[in-house]
Amino acid sequence: MTSTPIYKRVLLKASGEALMGSQGFGIDVAVADRIANDIFEARKLGVEVGVVVGGGNIFRGVAVASKGGDRVTGDHMGMLATVINALALATSLRKLDIDTVVLSAIAMPEICESFSQRATLYHLSLGRVVIFAGGTGNPFFTTDSAAALRAAEMGAEAIFKGTQVDGIYSADPKKDPHATRFDELTHSEVLEKGLAVMDVAAVALARENHIPIIVFSIHEDGEFSRILTGGGRRTIVKDA
Repeated sequence: MTSTPIYKRVLLKASGEALMGSQGFGIDVAVADRIANDIFEARKLGVEVGVVVGGGNIFRGVAVASKGGDRVTGDHMGMLATVINALALATSLRKLDIDTVVLSAIAMPEICESFSQRATLYHLSLGRVVIFAGGTGNPFFTTDSAAALRAAEMGAEAIFKGTQVDGIYSADPKKDPHATRFDELTHSEVLEKGLAVMDVAAVALARENHIPIIVFSIHEDGEFSRILTGGGRRTIVKDA
């Protein structure tokens, strides 16, 4: 482990559930502050950071569809949930004096800026943390797909997927004590084994653009910067 980061530009994907902490719903400000501090430590290393946040702590579009509602409307509601989370995380980052901008795939100029690749690269060049809100802006696509898409658009060298566990397992380790943990996999192996890392579209997009996916526990304080400098506990998904 060194103090020199392995990657210079990364995309951090944090689930909405991560922001919920131990609450049953909504945003735990202490958790948002801790994630912001992890990003702060990465910025101190000189790493440029983009962030995609999910919305599952507030609303899931599929919940509407499962009860007979319109999936498109449900997904639009889920996109709005990601904007709320993005604004909360931006607030936590600004408390640390980190220059931060929220770019939304859905135009809402009174609240945040609209996403474009040009705006993303401009803000990154100024040293800002860029938080991508609104998913891809399209229904039927998850925020995992948004993470892979934004990573490709911003030229990220890796996608860091912050999860509830410290890597990829053959089964849910909280339910199966015999689940096997993987240190390294290829994108193709993840797809072939049907491992629940990110959805199929996200993994395929990352594979197509040769972007490694690093899966780690978002609940471990400082793990993000530890992995960035070659330490920590994680599973890496990369080209064969």
